[in-house]
Amino acid sequence: MGLVNVSTGAAMLDLRSFGAVILVCFVVVRIIVRRYWTPIADILGPILASFSALWQVYHLWKGHIEEELISLHKKHGYFRENEVSVSHPDAVKQLLHANIAKGPWYSIFSMPDYNYVNQMSELNPRRHIEKYRNIAAGFALSNIIKFEPHVDAVLQNLEEHLDKLCDSGESVEFDKWFSFFAFDVLGEVTFSKSFGFIETGTDVRNAVENTKVLARYVAARGHYVWFHNLTLGNPLLSRIGIQPSSHIFDTCLAAIDERKRNPEIRNDMMQRWLDVRDKYPDRMAENELLAAAVGNVGAGADTVGATAQALIYYLLRHPKYLQRVREEIDTAQARGELSPMVQYNEAQKLPFLQACLKETYRYHSAVVGGLPRVVPPGGMTIGGRYFPEGIVLSINTWVFHRNPEIFGEDCDSFKPDRWFQKDTTNIDSFLIHWGAGYNQCPGRNLAQFELSKLLTTLIRDYDIELVDPTKEWVFKSQFLAVPSGWPCRIRRRMTK
Repeated sequence: MGLVNVSTGAAMLDLRSFGAVILVCFVVVRIIVRRYWTPIADILGPILASFSALWQVYHLWKGHIEEELISLHKKHGYFRENEVSVSHPDAVKQLLHANIAKGPWYSIFSMPDYNYVNQMSELNPRRHIEKYRNIAAGFALSNIIKFEPHVDAVLQNLEEHLDKLCDSGESVEFDKWFSFFAFDVLGEVTFSKSFGFIETGTDVRNAVENTKVLARYVAARGHYVWFHNLTLGNPLLSRIGIQPSSHIFDTCLAAIDERKRNPEIRNDMMQRWLDVRDKYPDRMAENELLAAAVGNVGAGADTVGATAQALIYYLLRHPKYLQRVREEIDTAQARGELSPMVQYNEAQKLPFLQACLKETYRYHSAVVGGLPRVVPPGGMTIGGRYFPEGIVLSINTWVFHRNPEIFGEDCDSFKPDRWFQKDTTNIDSFLIHWGAGYNQCPGRNLAQFELSKLLTTLIRDYDIELVDPTKEWVFKSQFLAVPSGWPCRIRRRMTK
């Protein structure tokens, strides 16, 4: 019996060894094929990046993939990852403005699982356009402006809290308060009631911190969507609520439930979407309502917060620009052209403030990830290079916005005056912080609306200075570039 057991054990060991050898051979062959026997084998880049997404995942978790990508593009022009990263000016028109399929990475944004396909996670351009048609009314600027008095109330509440910090001499963490402001505005325009971030001065339901965790998860797991769908993106786990996006999903469900009991419901975004659903039940599925709300809340807070931080921070780092913005705002105030809470149409008439905002969009785009597209049948040529059908081409916003061919040799500097150059119209079309074409961010009007009002009002009303001017802020580029670690002192300038 002992001899039989030894023999059987040896056989099992041989089978395992054989299986391991087969697996190693398969991996090696796959690496060789993807590295050397593809139509893009001649495009240079790190060896690991040429056959695996692990290179991207590593640098995403490390925290500054944008620096690596910018450096590699300067060295190689085109840069080969598991997909091809492109920064040629023609790429915007040929990739982003064309109605071609998005890369599979976007599928990670179906929240809480793949049954809830929203605009961001929809890969098919035709279905994407159909989804946008269903929710467009809610995001129209004409609709958003109707909520200006309610946004003013949120802004006034923010200033009341900032005044208390002024009186107490406490430092201000703008990363916290700008996120609170953005979340509460989303509550007002989407559900007719703020979430209560500013009122309580707390991170309600840990939404801000959980969103940061979600961004890190999305950055890495988006390259392995199939594994996400088998694990934390599995619909079976929606009932348990342990997905990274569960906090957004639960927050929206709670807001919708409270909205039903709210006697002061306005014609908010949710109502506009409900109207479309009632009018065209065959066009808009029930789960699209929740998917739209989740997508709006999930994408609309940190992007606004990060951009507001960046504009204030870079103005503090460039006092001459801060002085010009302030003079422009003070002049408008002296002429009686600004309301107590600056109105959107008033802020739009401040050209240097708007130039600073554009430069912030360019210099510190809130979203760091690429914008992948799949080359359609027939292939395409970009910058003289032909790419066959099926190749994934990606435009990284940070890389593209640092292209000297488009934005000038000083593109590595924060310089708002570039937006007053004669060819401004040309560079305007290359500003892709909200994407471009059919996949342009639907919330861009709301974001511009919030930022214009918030930043003009705060710069007018407060003197702001860094607690420690020698200390740089910190941020990690893990899908979003949301800074922190730059406490400020503030002092009121304008009386209420």
